[in-house]
Amino acid sequence: MSIKADLGPPLEDFVASLVREGRFRSRDEALQEGVRLLEMQEKRLSELDAAIAEGISDAEAGRVTASADMRAHFRAKRQGAVTRTTR
Repeated sequence: MSIKADLGPPLEDFVASLVREGRFRSRDEALQEGVRLLEMQEKRLSELDAAIAEGISDAEAGRVTASADMRAHFRAKRQGAVTRTTR
């Protein structure tokens, strides 16, 4: 499937410079990489949205830990890690 895209002068110049400098073999290759990166970003954002929704759901259901308890937990964990590495 072929897609034609008008990127406008600034982006066209940027893509042309990437090809000219040898970063990509062709305009198509540069655009494919750009779309692949956009796809990865969208996937990460979707995963982040799901994690945020899960956290909100947990909080609303009362499945939370007080911040003071978490700090104590991580402080103890960090001290244990220091002890293990200095032996």
